[in-house]
Amino acid sequence: MLKPIDQAALQAAVDAAAKRMLVPGAVVLLCTPQGAYTVLSGTLQRGAQQPPATGTHFRIGSNTKTMTAATILLLAQEGRLKLSDPISAYVPNVPNGQNITLEQLLKMRSGLYNYTNAPEFSVTLDADPAKVWTPQEVLDIAFQRPPNFAPGTEYEYDNTNYALLGLVAEKVGGKPLGEQFTERLYRPLGLGQTLLPAPEDATIPDPGAHGYLYGGSAHAMTDAPYPADMQAAMRAGSVEPIDYTNQNPSYATAAGGAISTAENIAVWIRSLVTGKVLDADMQQRWLDSLQAENPDGGPNGQRYGYGISYQRFSPDAAVYFHGGEMPGFNSFMGYDPDNDVTLVVWTNLTVDDDSRPTANALLPTILNQIYANLDLPTTPDPSPTPTR
Repeated sequence: MLKPIDQAALQAAVDAAAKRMLVPGAVVLLCTPQGAYTVLSGTLQRGAQQPPATGTHFRIGSNTKTMTAATILLLAQEGRLKLSDPISAYVPNVPNGQNITLEQLLKMRSGLYNYTNAPEFSVTLDADPAKVWTPQEVLDIAFQRPPNFAPGTEYEYDNTNYALLGLVAEKVGGKPLGEQFTERLYRPLGLGQTLLPAPEDATIPDPGAHGYLYGGSAHAMTDAPYPADMQAAMRAGSVEPIDYTNQNPSYATAAGGAISTAENIAVWIRSLVTGKVLDADMQQRWLDSLQAENPDGGPNGQRYGYGISYQRFSPDAAVYFHGGEMPGFNSFMGYDPDNDVTLVVWTNLTVDDDSRPTANALLPTILNQIYANLDLPTTPDPSPTPTR
């Protein structure tokens, strides 16, 4: 059941939570049958009074995976590939590639090592933030390590899977992934402020947000917690976050390289869930792809399918969603079809002083303003599980 939305209460709750988490700026865009509500909190740039807007550009991180997955599914819909195909049919030298299907890549069940977990990867990001990465470079990092489990036997969120799917889409589609996104997804849905930039392009279009992260890239790429002395310094204001705005994101392309706005992303997630991207048969297959991330998670445990997460928060509230995290930015987009609720949250601080992805940590505060029957805390807590 939906609560009557109180704009002032929503604004105050988000402002207070963002301040506790040291977030410079945040945007919440909420659409319900009652109407559209926005929260614009803080500033786009530290040291300046530049309030964000729903049309502000930001790096959407792993929300890009929903677009890569949709492109693969459209190619399958056209008969140009099969989800049962092994990745070895498209990309050579993948460890155990003959036994890893495109479907397993889509569902995060390949077992391949996640390149963003490698310590040397974060070291390189910080030492050379302008570096232009190729997909092969990030795959080489992953393939230097043995797989974590046999294909199809477990779930593990893994950027390597989507780096591979990006290569598949380019080989089968015959065009750069950014062009395919524009032709297949952005243009038909009117997403004129969304783009997948070329590898050498590290800029964010105007109007754009600055993005910040305390410490270094490892805190965005892994679950590495801040030590106690760093937490104290962050809270005391004696250390400042690093501005990662123009770090080159080419390492993330198919897994997390897109740029968008809250307005565009709201249209995207609602269109994807309501069947405006895929045909009816493929849409049903997309819906049926959801599989429990944790076999012991119970009936309301989080599920992951073809580039989409799903979780039920109460008997009358279930959301299809994805998250996005990279140095400088954190975001969430979700759609609840039962109640026709669209929610987009983005922040320009990746993780807070407790190492929680900030957009996800804001969710309980926001959801408690929307739904009447949720058993969620009113203070920020990472629910649902963030996706990097």
